[in-house]
Amino acid sequence: MPEEIKINGKITYVLYRNPDNYYIVAKFRLNDVSEKMITVTGYMPEYKEHVLYNLYGSYVEHPRYGIQFKIISYEIPLPNEEEALIRYFSGVQFSGIGKKTAARIVEALGEDCIRMIREDPSCLQTVPGLTDKQIQTIRTGVQNEENGLEELVRFLNINGIGMRNLIRLNHAYGKEAMEKLKENPYRVIEECDGFGFLTADKIGKSLGIEDDDPRRLYAALITCAMDACVRTGNSYLTYDELAKTYAKNVPDTSLFDDFLHQAYMNRQLVGEEDRIYPVTQYDAERDICRYFAGFPYEMIDDYDEELLENHIFAMQNENGIEYDEKQLNAIRTLFREPVSIITGGPGTGKTTVIRAMTEIFQSLYPSLTIVCAAPTGRAAKRLSELTGAQASTIHSLLLWNLETNTFGRDETDPITADLLIIDEFSMVDVWLFANLLKASRNVKKICIVGDEDQLPSVGPGSVLRDMIASEQFPLIRLDRIFRQKEGNTIIQLAHDINHGITEHIGNSKDTGLIRCRTQDIREAVIRVVSGALEKGYSMDDIQVLSPMYGGAAGIDALNKSLQDYFNPADPDKREVRVDYTVFREGDKILQKKNQPDDDVFNGDIGVIAEIIDASESVDRKTVIVADFQGNFVEYTNENWENITLAYCISVHKAQGSEYPIVIMPFSSYMYIMLQRKLIYTAVSRARKSLILIGDINAMINGVKVTERSPRMTTLAERLKTYMNGLSDDAYAADF
Repeated sequence: MPEEIKINGKITYVLYRNPDNYYIVAKFRLNDVSEKMITVTGYMPEYKEHVLYNLYGSYVEHPRYGIQFKIISYEIPLPNEEEALIRYFSGVQFSGIGKKTAARIVEALGEDCIRMIREDPSCLQTVPGLTDKQIQTIRTGVQNEENGLEELVRFLNINGIGMRNLIRLNHAYGKEAMEKLKENPYRVIEECDGFGFLTADKIGKSLGIEDDDPRRLYAALITCAMDACVRTGNSYLTYDELAKTYAKNVPDTSLFDDFLHQAYMNRQLVGEEDRIYPVTQYDAERDICRYFAGFPYEMIDDYDEELLENHIFAMQNENGIEYDEKQLNAIRTLFREPVSIITGGPGTGKTTVIRAMTEIFQSLYPSLTIVCAAPTGRAAKRLSELTGAQASTIHSLLLWNLETNTFGRDETDPITADLLIIDEFSMVDVWLFANLLKASRNVKKICIVGDEDQLPSVGPGSVLRDMIASEQFPLIRLDRIFRQKEGNTIIQLAHDINHGITEHIGNSKDTGLIRCRTQDIREAVIRVVSGALEKGYSMDDIQVLSPMYGGAAGIDALNKSLQDYFNPADPDKREVRVDYTVFREGDKILQKKNQPDDDVFNGDIGVIAEIIDASESVDRKTVIVADFQGNFVEYTNENWENITLAYCISVHKAQGSEYPIVIMPFSSYMYIMLQRKLIYTAVSRARKSLILIGDINAMINGVKVTERSPRMTTLAERLKTYMNGLSDDAYAADF
């Protein structure tokens, strides 16, 4: 029988309810650092949306809908001062004090224990089992905290708000943090990075703010606009779209226009014609345009064209290759123009061109500096391996701060580079690119490399598409397939899919096709994996890609099945449960967020080397130790949400990487996600073998969909305006 566990959170909306027997299927947002949305099922005679519940039950797998939480019983938790004090004493400010020790303190001293310790620390001697070191830690923690910070720490702990937020609040407000929160807790959405509406609302509710409080309703409006752009990838939305979204989230819309006007006055939203932008998106588009309107800000010395041609000739002889006319044009354009864009599909020689450009540039300008960057750690590493040039992630290059979401490199402290090459540019969103350009005032040449037909960035915007559409930059499209000569038919299949051709799917020597029902996909995936392992491939060589997280053939369900196959439960292997995911020693994991201080980035794949039990760790916290190719990174419950199982990952997470074997399931229920760009991107991740499993018609129908919802942006039009001197922005020339 499955182990009964407790989860805590709120019902956000109901998918199905039977009024006769009270059976419910609902979306439930977990009340933890992940704020993950899951599906819960069970019998609830009474329920309320957006009310905190404790649900008791277990995670189960539905044959069609994937992993769900089955409710056995439920309750609305009552406020408990004792539990809050236990959270307080086991918080990060009391190193070495775990929940069991904290519970002994509260049990021995009562709910007035903080005042007692502050006034007479010797009372800690009456708590059984405390060591001298623990007594000193508690005494110091209670008595020596700065005024203001103590109240904030206690408030966050008592209300179950993640202690990582303490750093952000303290960075933004210092000793006045608690006072600022009491004044208006929703201000953190704008003023403190890492705070969304849900966390701010949690603070607000803890402070007694009602649902119809104007501060809350105004914050909801700003959040609706930003969330809509994040969800759709658009840079803006219309008045009607914002009004409709707002009405779904607040009980009273009578003040909508007043709040919108206030948002314009506060410059949190920007209105332009019939468009409404979150200010971050508006400023990002404008800052990109202002930068290019004046670029370059310093010229590189002229080069000798004859010497350039000699270097190109020498490169070809040295490497035994012959560049085609478009590759030659790309190399020459780099030296001739301040900005150039190179785009092309897999196997068209983009990497070959980058290698030639970096080597020749260094020969012609030995005293100048080249910097190569990519959006993900894996893409940067691959770029470095293939070109021999040093490469880093964009976030590393800009000295990104995880806690504050700010960059150490900007206009006041720019990067040192003469030539900047950005690879996998389709993955770069408008906000990140704007910040990169802010730090690139000393750069004299920029070369952008990417595949315009791949998926756009996860964040809002479609920068590569828009820069090409603006027709303001030299563009070289590489379309000759070079890797085809090596006998790789996957490359040709990817290009066929990109042109809407599907008759060759599964008909080549490098592509396998297994037709089966949705409920049989997982079994078929395991058979393929088993066969690959028997042929000598390893877990690292095989990557399963799924278009969706939910469902029987989704990422969550496939990860569980593949974990059971690759790394089953073993008494000799420690494991820890995080929501419905079990992390086990030996598991393949994916990094979901950048952690620059640990030199691990979004998209990196590693293995869990060890799990240290809380009783054995210095801080009395369970620690997951992951090995990223020799780089060991530690995770505690405060950042467990940064990792997930990686036996199966999303197509977006696979961008910038290649794998010897790619396995991809297809099902008709995935139709909402299946479109040409996604399928093309997935197929082009395979280097040696591609296995397609499931309903082939779902894939074929997906290829027919060129783009379900093209992203709405204004960067292309804005670039034309600025770069042709038509902007009335007084700052354009002085960026």
